[in-house]
Amino acid sequence: MHILFRVDSSFAIGTGHVMRCLTLARMLKDAGCAVYFAMRAGLGDLCDEVERNGFPVFRLVYNGSVIQEVDAQWTIDVVRRFLPSVDWCIVDHYELDHRWEENVRAYVGRVMVIDDLANRPHQCDLLLDQNYYRQAKQRYHSLVPPGCRLLLGPQYMLLRPEFYEAKQFVSLRGGEVQRILLFFGGSDPTNETEKALRAFRELDVVDVEVDVVVGKANLNRFRVEQLCREMDFRYHCQIDYIAELMAKADFSLGAGGASMWERCFLGLPSAVTIVAENQRRSTEDAAAYGAVWNIGWHRDVKSSHYADIIDKVIALPEQLKSMSRKALELAGSAKGYIVHPVVEALLEG
Repeated sequence: MHILFRVDSSFAIGTGHVMRCLTLARMLKDAGCAVYFAMRAGLGDLCDEVERNGFPVFRLVYNGSVIQEVDAQWTIDVVRRFLPSVDWCIVDHYELDHRWEENVRAYVGRVMVIDDLANRPHQCDLLLDQNYYRQAKQRYHSLVPPGCRLLLGPQYMLLRPEFYEAKQFVSLRGGEVQRILLFFGGSDPTNETEKALRAFRELDVVDVEVDVVVGKANLNRFRVEQLCREMDFRYHCQIDYIAELMAKADFSLGAGGASMWERCFLGLPSAVTIVAENQRRSTEDAAAYGAVWNIGWHRDVKSSHYADIIDKVIALPEQLKSMSRKALELAGSAKGYIVHPVVEALLEG
């Protein structure tokens, strides 16, 4: 089976789309599929990273915003000129919708969409939204064609093997804070990491270890590294052991999106800053469930807010225990699969 991913990353849109597609790509490769990526080249792209993971990348180069007709034709050219066939085209891209999908699907077997906005119609055979929402099923009503299979909720989370391995060693947190993790995504375009680091400078926190994680797409990573050196915090850049750090931490400051669900999966209590519009609804619903604290929209969050949160969590062990339990209830039921249900759905056709 031949699979083509159409996905992008940049300093502006972050790295999350590509990273979750890479996770699914590895699973498909392990299942015997031939996997390819079609990606736009530019500042902050992860084309080289995808190739380092063993997947061929077809690069699209053009300036300006995404034009669906141009993008669709380029993707079609890739399929016709370079690939023997494409059984599934998997698209993970907020700027592409049913118009792009209708054009491309005439040249591929089937189309799968990875989405979490539920704000535009799709022309697809399979749709994955791995986030928790209180009204998940209603969100895509009238946005997908009849017969489209919907895979909705944290039970379909695309987790790397390291998370299943780390899950074996985690349990309900006890509420005592000895180790804190800071991770606001691979690119952290709103520079929450530095805000949070400055919050620690305002506090007199003793006997607490801090791990700070950034990606290579973080434009502020060198300044963050310098701050970590000055504050004697552990600095980690573009790592493949984030699950290990999450498992060891007692509390985390982070963004919404995929990393929020990874923290919940490992029962790690966290305070979440909404750094992109697509994170708003799922963060609000997870907070209403009691699995996270919702700090709010990034523009409204200052270093003083992070300082208040850090102060509070150290003084509220019972609340942290409750949050850890709720996080595990919400996302911790996902387990290691012989064949992941998303892969199973793709292989079934």
